[in-house]
Amino acid sequence: MRLDQSLVRRVITATVLVAVLLVVLLLLPAWCWVALVTGVLLIAGNEWGRLTGYSGSGRALFCAALAAGSVAIYWWEQGAPPARTFIQSLPGTLLYGAAAAFWLAVAPAWLAQRWRLQHGLLMAAVGCIVLLPFWHALVYLGPTPGRLLVAMGVVWMADTAGYFVGRRFGRRKLALDISPGKTWEGAWGAFAVAPLYWIAASMLLPELSAHRLSALVWITLMTLLSIVGDLFESWMKRGAGVKDSGRLLPGHGGMLDRVDSLTATLPFAALYFAYLVNGMR
Repeated sequence: MRLDQSLVRRVITATVLVAVLLVVLLLLPAWCWVALVTGVLLIAGNEWGRLTGYSGSGRALFCAALAAGSVAIYWWEQGAPPARTFIQSLPGTLLYGAAAAFWLAVAPAWLAQRWRLQHGLLMAAVGCIVLLPFWHALVYLGPTPGRLLVAMGVVWMADTAGYFVGRRFGRRKLALDISPGKTWEGAWGAFAVAPLYWIAASMLLPELSAHRLSALVWITLMTLLSIVGDLFESWMKRGAGVKDSGRLLPGHGGMLDRVDSLTATLPFAALYFAYLVNGMR
């Protein structure tokens, strides 16, 4: 049987990325994790600017705005009382609230209506809403690797189940003019795996067992949002007339191609653990 070379490249790249993530997350000082995810933020920001049609200087300005925002958030959190996080502050509530509103209401409407927005400042604001909560969620969850890995696992589970179920049984296209490879069968496959993943996640992270119903609802919502995040970035690429957001990662494309679903899901993971799990203790 001839191997799918694209799939082989994807698997090799994903393996290397996971290895780097685990080494930095588990073995190196905390500042290394913050530096790594800030690098991811800026690379993704540059690719967002490219998809939006910014010039080189426009992308530099947008990345500078992201960097300034991340520094301000990190500075605020370092000076906050130990029991208080950025998420619980007024700026954090506004930023995470904007992200929640975007992914639960605006992005689905954007996809349903097939909007093509060209306004530079508006797209910069959308980029900040998409990328800054994602960055902060990575920073916030970094000190609790189990929580972060379980949250990321939802996305990996949905992506893997959707790919293989869709490839084997897919007949009906989910959004043909956005992402031709996505099928309804693949989406239902991802949702079918969610309860099984919940069982496995509860064994890996016992605190989820104490919140059975909320954990199952959370994982199901994360599965849905992973699909929305994937489709939204695909629609951005359609508007830009490109197949991938970049060429950084063999088999995957750019950084946004790799973290598209995470931008939609990780802010909700941070909110879940900050308010529901911590708040119920």
